[in-house]
Amino acid sequence: MSKEYRVAVVGATGAVGRAMRSILAERDFPVKQLVALATAKSAGMKLDYRGDEVTCQELTPESFKGIDLALFSAGGGTSLTFAPMARDAGCVVVDNSSAWRMDPDVPLVVPEVNPDDVDWHKGIIANPNCSTIQMVVVMKPLHDDVPITRVIVSTYQAVSGTGAKAINELVQQTGRLLAGEEPEIVVYPYQIAFNCLPHIDVFLEDGYTKEERKMVDETKKIMRDNRIAVSATCVRVPVQNCHSEAVNLEFAAPMSVERARELLAKAPGVQLMDDVANKVYPMPIVASGKDDTYVGRIRRDPTVANGLNLWVVADNLRKGAALNAVQIAELLAERDLVRVPR
Repeated sequence: MSKEYRVAVVGATGAVGRAMRSILAERDFPVKQLVALATAKSAGMKLDYRGDEVTCQELTPESFKGIDLALFSAGGGTSLTFAPMARDAGCVVVDNSSAWRMDPDVPLVVPEVNPDDVDWHKGIIANPNCSTIQMVVVMKPLHDDVPITRVIVSTYQAVSGTGAKAINELVQQTGRLLAGEEPEIVVYPYQIAFNCLPHIDVFLEDGYTKEERKMVDETKKIMRDNRIAVSATCVRVPVQNCHSEAVNLEFAAPMSVERARELLAKAPGVQLMDDVANKVYPMPIVASGKDDTYVGRIRRDPTVANGLNLWVVADNLRKGAALNAVQIAELLAERDLVRVPR
């Protein structure tokens, strides 16, 4: 990467925005200037970037003048309003919200899975749902070897996926309950401490949640295969960081446990942790702060002809959000695609 870029981070003060700034620095992305954007409430805040102080600015329609690349993590409403403005100003947007993911004119990209989809971007590229990302990273090498026909996934999603207020609520509720006091419930409809909530995002008419629908639709788009049947149950659990998933895969032909391990051991962005005899398997305390997606507990599903069960864990703030967005930016830079097609 010989060029340098003026990069904006929208939602720079949030958990994902902080991770974006950190990962841009860690991976030495060629940033000529970093512009931090957020709401008027955050304007004036002093933020760190590579040891330098960056002053957060209020996000306005004029914010993208002269900006080459913008990483958005500020919610769907903000993305729907400001991403087209950024694009029209000549800025390429990588958006972390759900606003653009299923738009047929917007690529939905996981660099280990469908990197070539960045080639047809029209100024906006969508970053998938955190739970979808870690699942398809593991599915891809297996699907390329033997087609996957059906997926049943149950997620165990950390509170960091909701944001800093949810993390604080989990900590405070835990302390109150251990002290014999009543917990304060604000972020979620019920207490999250010592509890599991089978309710992420809003419920739809068919009884599934929007989070579950995202996993179904996004998987098909990223894998470029509408024939894959996907069923998801998404659950919020009292874990601070890292999402875990129990993934059941059914293949079109036999896929042995040994072959799956062989493929996953050499797959990009994947760490195989599968030695149950020595109690080696993925956990949130292992994956937190790491870039890779961890997979283990690989075993045959005896209830179907060609089935496997897997356990998948990844840091939802990094690979599930900020890291994937920065990897997309790296792809754009490598292919000289940090420009809006005219």
